[in-house]
Amino acid sequence: MMKHPRSLLTALALITIALPGYLMAHGDVTPQAVDTHELPQLGDEWLEENPYSPDDAKVLEIGSSAYTQNCARCHGLEGISGGIAPDLRMLEPGIDGDEWYVYRVREGAVRDGKVYMPAMADYLSQEALWAIRTWLVSIYVEE
Repeated sequence: MMKHPRSLLTALALITIALPGYLMAHGDVTPQAVDTHELPQLGDEWLEENPYSPDDAKVLEIGSSAYTQNCARCHGLEGISGGIAPDLRMLEPGIDGDEWYVYRVREGAVRDGKVYMPAMADYLSQEALWAIRTWLVSIYVEE
């Protein structure tokens, strides 16, 4: 027989109240602005291939910061996914990975009418998104 049923009931009540908020914690968020004025400007028309070099320290700095502010919530800190979304460290470098990346950041991901990832190109510039891609390429891990 339980000694402290009241404390157990209190704990269960608190969990019941807090759990829905926790489960929805990664829901609707507003992407954070990214300052790209130090990067070469790319124009309005989307490029098909990443124009930035993973050897460019400024691109990597901006890409890492932009990723942490806008992508890590779902894709994991340092690009290491916790299972909510794909592990972007494994996104193939080169044109094939670039094509998939452009498609996903421009279209987002919607399943059964639910937005799993917003179309990030609606919120972040091409420069910011290519800087993120460049940083991801710099931490690429083969499957």
